[in-house]
Amino acid sequence: MDFSTAKVRAEELHELLNKMSHEYYVLDKPTVTDAEYDACYHELVKLEEQFPELVSEISPTQRVGGEILDGFQKVVHESPMLSLGNAFGEDDLLDFDRKVKQGLNGEKYTYICELKIDGLAVSIQYENGKLVRGATRGDGAIGEDITANIKTIHAVPLMISELGKLDIRGEAYMPKKSFATLNLKRDENGEEPFANPRNAAAGSLRQLDPKMAASRNLSVFVYGIGSSSELVGLP
Repeated sequence: MDFSTAKVRAEELHELLNKMSHEYYVLDKPTVTDAEYDACYHELVKLEEQFPELVSEISPTQRVGGEILDGFQKVVHESPMLSLGNAFGEDDLLDFDRKVKQGLNGEKYTYICELKIDGLAVSIQYENGKLVRGATRGDGAIGEDITANIKTIHAVPLMISELGKLDIRGEAYMPKKSFATLNLKRDENGEEPFANPRNAAAGSLRQLDPKMAASRNLSVFVYGIGSSSELVGLP
């Protein structure tokens, strides 16, 4: 196989593997078997071994984690990552509603309620469709660069169709199945189990070895946009 043919096939495998990962990790509705996914993945690995020029940051083979990091760099959020307030009873909810009503000056409004996913708040930035940075919330103004670890999460696309600059906000978390598997392994190794999935997720994303983060099988729930430039490609 020559390079041009290999390049076309590698691009086809990129698209196919990303589609399979989205169906499996995000939609929870896989359309292929694990064996079919593995066959495509290993075909891509062999192509990249034969033609190292085909290896790129957006290749599905790069999710396994790279070199061990020396430490986490600080990053400044373009828009603050604010924390959520707590409500412990009816009075707190009524007080919140009063503030909303006062702030909207009599305008009509509705509420949308959703379950809170408990993990670690993250910012994920894309530029011209490519994932360029993942960061923790930190103090809301300054966080830590965890790009290498974010890339190991299969639910996070390495490429999106929208061009421009987009900073999305979400919660990286550890599914219960991953948590149970992790604690079972830690118990077998004589290690202290994690107290809860939230601590496990936070600890996993702050590993200096991305391969360790990759082994934890995290996921992400996206809930908003921090900032964006004019985007092209949105439906």
